[in-house]
Amino acid sequence: MACYFRRTIASKLSKVLGSSEESFIAAVSAVPVSKKQQSPDFRVSVSSLVQNGLLQSAGDIQTRTELLAQQIKRDSVVEDVGVGTGVIHFKINRALLAEVLQEISIKGSDFGVKSELFNQQQKGKKTVVEFSSPNIAKKFHAGHLRSTIIGNFIANLKEVLGNCVIRINYLGDWGMQFGLLGVGFQQFGSEEELKVNPLQHLFDVYVRVNKEAERDENMQEAAREFFRRLETGESGALSLWQRFREISIVEYRRVYERLGVRFGEYSGESAYQGKTQEVLHLLRSRGLLKTTPTGTGVVDLSPAKDMSSFTTVVRSDGTSLYITRDLAAAVDRKNKYDFDEMIYVTDKSQETHFKQIFQVLQAMGFQWAESCRHVPFGLVQGMKTRRGAVVFLEDVLDEARTRMLQNMRDSRTSKDLEDPEGTAEKVGVSALIIQDFKGPLLSDYRFDWDRVLQSQGDTGVFLQYTHARLRSLLRMCDGGEDRNFDPSHLQDHEATAILQHLLRYDEVLLQSSQDLQPKHLVNFLLTLCRLAAVAHKTLPVKGSPPAVAQARLQLFRSTCIVLASGLRILGITPVEKM
Repeated sequence: MACYFRRTIASKLSKVLGSSEESFIAAVSAVPVSKKQQSPDFRVSVSSLVQNGLLQSAGDIQTRTELLAQQIKRDSVVEDVGVGTGVIHFKINRALLAEVLQEISIKGSDFGVKSELFNQQQKGKKTVVEFSSPNIAKKFHAGHLRSTIIGNFIANLKEVLGNCVIRINYLGDWGMQFGLLGVGFQQFGSEEELKVNPLQHLFDVYVRVNKEAERDENMQEAAREFFRRLETGESGALSLWQRFREISIVEYRRVYERLGVRFGEYSGESAYQGKTQEVLHLLRSRGLLKTTPTGTGVVDLSPAKDMSSFTTVVRSDGTSLYITRDLAAAVDRKNKYDFDEMIYVTDKSQETHFKQIFQVLQAMGFQWAESCRHVPFGLVQGMKTRRGAVVFLEDVLDEARTRMLQNMRDSRTSKDLEDPEGTAEKVGVSALIIQDFKGPLLSDYRFDWDRVLQSQGDTGVFLQYTHARLRSLLRMCDGGEDRNFDPSHLQDHEATAILQHLLRYDEVLLQSSQDLQPKHLVNFLLTLCRLAAVAHKTLPVKGSPPAVAQARLQLFRSTCIVLASGLRILGITPVEKM
């Protein structure tokens, strides 16, 4: 119905101002709900009409606003037109407003994602998302949590909007550290410990060999020799490295399963070691590869071509660097998938790295580099468990589950659950995700367990509790399967506020799809849950006359559908009970 209302208003503007109806649709937006007073349903900014050339700029904006509002006719859909500061407000017929519930009932999780606000040409386009990307032979570091859940959100959002998404986990599986680890395992490794706790043992070996290498030049030389053997494909070194890689992926998949994250492809730097020469050959053939006095190969990125800004792509000994392998990976993915866009999700310290990658690709003549995008994020500070500072992600997930399980046991409202640990795990993960997604991704934030796991306030626990509460209500009323209702019973302020808020769902998804920030969706869902909590208290289903109860039940049912849909896009599994 949001599309229908938006189009009706656009049609009225078209008749007055003369441009096509389509040109006005994006200018019509749902009004955020006000706690203190009844809000209009939609609004149009007159300034935006002027900026987009849909209205002549002559005259005072407020005068133009009032004049335009006077020319717009009311009818059975738009029953009132009002004026704010530079804004025209539209009030929809209250009975028609409630029909948004019918649309949600029919479309289910497709509600909002099929909106005409989204460019239909985007449907079926290919999006590559590279995210998570831990370093093999090391336990999954807590620092990779943000990349994992942000990348998963972006992939989920693109998928529900109709894109074909390729999820790539680009492992850190090459480099001199594997020379150290190879030598370290040969000297300090234990097959028994490797079987019991593989990544912890490899981590311990790596820490030990690093200390040895700091004081022993022979150890450093042995590590360099092992890596040289690895780069030349010597079977013994390659076999050990391959074993470390396979062990790591098995362990990572177990952690990803706990987070509800999946990948279509596990690749890594090692896959592009042999293809870096193709990149260097192309750079040479285009006259882009310069040699410095120290023998390193660089690409001049300065506008004046005076080497005031450059990036190094090959060492003096001819070996490749991280950026060279990234360039080879980008070219290979374009050839393999012919993507329409590629998104990299890493922390903000790599902003310069990706800026240089995109610049080099463009200099090489690849115009598709313009469709590559880096989504940076800030750091998490103060993440600790009861045992102290956190290093590994599994410790964080275990802590979230343990604390949530205790909170559930202490709560008087908690239900008897078939799988309390499984529920605590899902709610704990949702708490971590919502804490991470509430603000701008680029911001650093301080982690606080007590705040993260609160059942009230802007938390993932509150969202899950609301969903479980609504599901309980629906179960009590046989799921609300009879979806016919009388909209005249949804005229209360609390019901109208929810209806108005639901009209904004497609706009919120559009906003998140444009800037790839989950905060818009998180804030929408938090507001929806707050409105639902108030309505649940003031609009009882049980004990109300049948027609009233049925209308309210459909209101809560639709709220639950949209809440669950939004949670899944964020990467959260909604719980039925808690």
